[in-house]
Amino acid sequence: MATSILERPIFSILTIVLIFLTATTCLYTLSHYRPALEARNTTYNGSKNVSESEFQFPQNLNELKNLAKLLRNYQQQKPFYVFALFCSAYLYKQTFAIPGSVFMNLLAGALYGLKHGLPCVCILTATGASCCFLISRYLGRPVLLHYFPQKLHHLQNKIKENGDNLFGFLLFLRFFPMSPNWFLNMASPVLDVPLKLFFPSVLIGLVPYNYICVQTGCLLSELNSIDELLTINVVIKLVGIATASLIPGIIIKRMNSNRLQNRKEK
Repeated sequence: MATSILERPIFSILTIVLIFLTATTCLYTLSHYRPALEARNTTYNGSKNVSESEFQFPQNLNELKNLAKLLRNYQQQKPFYVFALFCSAYLYKQTFAIPGSVFMNLLAGALYGLKHGLPCVCILTATGASCCFLISRYLGRPVLLHYFPQKLHHLQNKIKENGDNLFGFLLFLRFFPMSPNWFLNMASPVLDVPLKLFFPSVLIGLVPYNYICVQTGCLLSELNSIDELLTINVVIKLVGIATASLIPGIIIKRMNSNRLQNRKEK
């Protein structure tokens, strides 16, 4: 039987590229046509004095500090614009699995503090991951099956093994990932993981990581290296949380195996 055009990797790739270019254009427009600042008490007197490079995604810590300083100046006069720009940029990165989310989390801490930055980042992470999930559901299957068949097969086996506690296993994958988050976001719909479990697993499962980043972002001026985020104590805590998330699944498995054994004996 001839392969449908919708099932061909090239069609999916071209459609995803079109969606990506559309989103890129929207984000560029939002950042390029920004409102001008008044001259009062600010380093930047209007948008014309701000170079385009300062509104790009930061690639290192120094660029992040400069961007945070710039956005804080804008935040004093245009808080809704800064919030809209931050949310759009965060969703853009999460939806298209673009590396560098750690910088966005640090920026959230620098702009909004822990109290408001953490819930904002958690919601944006889950929403952006769900957008990636939906794109993969409708367009990603042929691409993943073509380029990552072994990884899909391995993850599929793990999901089957933990089917009795799928939500707990999804949490474990976020606490202590065996696969990159971007691959989990793309592979989950292909492996029939329901969105109603996927969204809360990302929302809750990445809270520890997001907390560390946002809390550190509150002290961005004192941060010298991204490596300072993950100390030995932090890693131990994350491993402990990840292990604890599997306990319900182990208990359920034992209960089910005992029931099956009792039925066979009868």
